[in-house]
Amino acid sequence: MRGTIVAGALGNCVHVAGVAGLLGIAQQLGYKTVFLGAAVSVDDFVEAVREHDPDIVGVSYRLTPEVGKRLVSDLKSALERSELLDRRFVFGGTPPVCEAVKELDWFEYYFTGLENTDAVWTYLKGEEAGKSCTECTGTLLERLEHKHPYPLLRHHFGLPDLDATINGVRKIAESGVLDIISIAPDQNAQESFFRPEEMDPTMDGAGGVPVRRREDLTAMYSAAQCGNYPLLRVYSGTRDLISWAKMSAETISNAWAAIPLCWYSVLDGRSNRTPEGAIRENQECMRWHAERGIPVEVNEPHHWGLRDAHDVISVVMAYLAAYNAKQMGVSHYIAQYMFNTPPGLSPVMDLAKVQAQIEMVESLHGPEFYSFRQVRAGLLHLSPQMNKAKGQLAASTMLSLAVAPHIIHVVGYCEGDHAASADDVIESCEIVHGVLKNCQTGMQALIGSEEVGRRRKYLMDEAEVLLGAIRDFGRDEEDAFSDPAVITGAIKQGLLDAPHLKGNPYASGTLETRVIGGALEAVDHDTKEPICESERLQSLLSCIVG
Repeated sequence: MRGTIVAGALGNCVHVAGVAGLLGIAQQLGYKTVFLGAAVSVDDFVEAVREHDPDIVGVSYRLTPEVGKRLVSDLKSALERSELLDRRFVFGGTPPVCEAVKELDWFEYYFTGLENTDAVWTYLKGEEAGKSCTECTGTLLERLEHKHPYPLLRHHFGLPDLDATINGVRKIAESGVLDIISIAPDQNAQESFFRPEEMDPTMDGAGGVPVRRREDLTAMYSAAQCGNYPLLRVYSGTRDLISWAKMSAETISNAWAAIPLCWYSVLDGRSNRTPEGAIRENQECMRWHAERGIPVEVNEPHHWGLRDAHDVISVVMAYLAAYNAKQMGVSHYIAQYMFNTPPGLSPVMDLAKVQAQIEMVESLHGPEFYSFRQVRAGLLHLSPQMNKAKGQLAASTMLSLAVAPHIIHVVGYCEGDHAASADDVIESCEIVHGVLKNCQTGMQALIGSEEVGRRRKYLMDEAEVLLGAIRDFGRDEEDAFSDPAVITGAIKQGLLDAPHLKGNPYASGTLETRVIGGALEAVDHDTKEPICESERLQSLLSCIVG
């Protein structure tokens, strides 16, 4: 037990939502709380402090500043006469009321409603609200511990102009709304940074910031050394991954590496690596980071979902991604769970799919392997109409809180229309902070619904069928799930497949899927009715034998 907090609204003020919010957070942190309610007189406030002898007293007033200042002055005098001022006092009110009350020079912190919700958590944990994170959060793990149970916020950022990106990083850092800035280099940099002679100048700035020198990353890191000192990370590149890894560790102290398992290859056209060659290099990169204690994210399952692979394959690939990271020696794994992918999934079916992914990934936990949950809204579901997109971002964030994420990958609400500017990043993060303020707790009850449970169990059972087929396919290998040749063969034969791979010579491309009842299902080519994995795999076997 941390101690006792007594809080209420003073005088004639009946607005107690802020008081209730403060006490709700305090309860989660282990405080004993006493809620005095609305319109508490000065005498009743003094009596409550005398009776409960709290460590912290919360006073709220949200009406006329002049009246609030007088009431607070009366309360202070009454507590002083009763010799009850020997404790911590915090005030909550509108910005004008707080400004008026500050003239009394009494409270150690003022909550105006303008601060991010994590400031409340920070204060109640006994830390200085709003202080910089340079001393206590130099790594991802330190920052996670520092902010817990408030999730970290991450957002990608990279404009076609280098100077604008550097200035934007500084502006985002100064705003204090974001914990991790993911630098997004343009495609020229991701594929050919170490082979500049291959770059196509006409593609400069396509998809991100034109990083051309190590010093460009160093400049971004320097720009982030202000505000709340956000951590930085950068895309792993689509080729020369080890060279990218070394450079990003040396220039920006890369918070974690995001590496695919099968992609950034000829499967998606982002490099000329064959699937088997890409898997081998990706695994080598995972191992390189593991040996240096750098966390790793294998951004794999949503790549299949973005290409309309059915839910079972998304669940299986979440497992295989984490499995490969563990086999490469990764200790701290960032498991990304993308909601709304593809667009059209119902909230219930979406949540069931993610919950199945989580249970499959976390079945791998052990003394040497632990995963952190990172959630995000689906990029493709955001409307190009900005106000609609803001609602979609908020709704997706609210749903994702049901899985108690450690990290929220904030997707700019504007992504359906344009790449996020610094102002767009800040606004998107403020939307998410707003959702967290209202909904951080209590959403976990959604995963206990009967419908979610039924679908989750079905997906996990079907995933075991598909994993069994992959294991049988690689029966001559000691570890089929991490063997590049086995995984490549499973893609070529159609065990792992997606409709968008049709015509790709390295894949089967024969899978057909449909959104049915809010879930993405594999369907029979002729009847268009949903089929289970055993039926789908039997059909594939018949085609191969035939």
